[in-house]
Amino acid sequence: MNYKTIFEPFRIKSIEPITITTEDQRNSYLEKAYYNPFLLDSDQVMIDLLTDSGTSAMSANQWAGMMIGDESYAGAKSWNHMHSVIKDLTGYHHILPTHQGRAAERILYTLLGGNGKTFISNTHFDTTRANIEYTGAEAIDIPIPEATHPQEIHPFKGNMDIEKLEEIIKEKKPENIGCVILTVTNNSGGGQPVSMKNAKDVRSICKKYNVNFFLDCCRIAENSYFIKHREKEYESKTYKEIAQEMFSLADGAVMSAKKDGLVNMGGFLAIEDEKLSEKCSNLLIITEGFTTYGGLSGRDMEAIAIGLKEIFEPDYLLYRIVSTAYLGENLHKMGVPLMLPIGGHAVYIDSKELYPQIPVEQYPGQALVCELYLKGGVRAVEIGSVMFGKYSEKNKLIPASMELVRLAIPRRVYTQSHIEYVIEVFEKILEDKDKVRGMEITFETLFLRHFTAHFKRL
Repeated sequence: MNYKTIFEPFRIKSIEPITITTEDQRNSYLEKAYYNPFLLDSDQVMIDLLTDSGTSAMSANQWAGMMIGDESYAGAKSWNHMHSVIKDLTGYHHILPTHQGRAAERILYTLLGGNGKTFISNTHFDTTRANIEYTGAEAIDIPIPEATHPQEIHPFKGNMDIEKLEEIIKEKKPENIGCVILTVTNNSGGGQPVSMKNAKDVRSICKKYNVNFFLDCCRIAENSYFIKHREKEYESKTYKEIAQEMFSLADGAVMSAKKDGLVNMGGFLAIEDEKLSEKCSNLLIITEGFTTYGGLSGRDMEAIAIGLKEIFEPDYLLYRIVSTAYLGENLHKMGVPLMLPIGGHAVYIDSKELYPQIPVEQYPGQALVCELYLKGGVRAVEIGSVMFGKYSEKNKLIPASMELVRLAIPRRVYTQSHIEYVIEVFEKILEDKDKVRGMEITFETLFLRHFTAHFKRL
């Protein structure tokens, strides 16, 4: 259509009420949650942008599919449906269902990891890094230099640094590389896409040194959108064809279907190597379930099979990317410092730039997520030194490369007026941004501390 307005390509058939709260109420709720939005109850949140994982609204076809889900323990029809869709999309011969992406990560990285092993990624996400480091292995991030400069414009800031990749493989020795993981899109790096050229270059290096190459493909449809519109040689290909080509470059893939699978629960591990698949299957059976359900119900497998088709619909992807960009572009016009260009599933705020008075040791990102909740009931997540910071031997914080706050937009959930409201909340954020103070961690765990940490205001 040749109109300026890109509207939601769906009608709303069922609704869920939102509880409207006051600032006084939210202040009390946040204090009881130790200033960690993860610890808030959902009915205390008005606009929930904490994550796009498992928060999508399913379609009428998906709900209808759930009604015919086959709950047989072994060989269910729903598994066959899910298997055929994933096989067609990825081309891999061995597919294992899991209850979500981190289960697939745990299985794969337990077998490939261990003391002395190194994993290399454009940027590991939190659960990926935790599953790797839990085995005793190390996880190294090598995004391109532009990726850590929020204001710098680059069409594919999610790309991996190819020169560093080869240097690290040589330094660590190929036999000690657990695998190379290309995350598409690069969530921890601001939701930025990865080019097909970069994926081909990664494949070339991995093949040269006989190193495993895996995709974290939970947002591969959104990544395919950017490839089609930013890599000229792919402008005539469909989004699905682009995804299929990227899958063909790797040795396998891990997917949380809770993102581009458009479901509330589920994932899979897809592998080309038969021997590795056998080992993964054994671990799956021990810890998740039989190989034809892997911790999933039949109805969930039906919903995944349908969602993996719906996600590649051109009208949907156009709406998805344009509506995310709308939020980002309006915030940018207001002077809110962002990760640019705007990614596919989220808008990322540069909290270090927004709050220059707060040192990184006092977690400016955590301060911002608290302000968003207090001022407007908007729940977001810090992706900075709370999530990725480490400590030196002298217990001094080693900060993350960036101090971002992610506004992750659930798929097919919020309307234009919800987004307009979020923009208004940021107007309030800007009004007194110079008065905001930092945070101190009062309780934390060894792994994935951001989920359960307690904070206090300084």
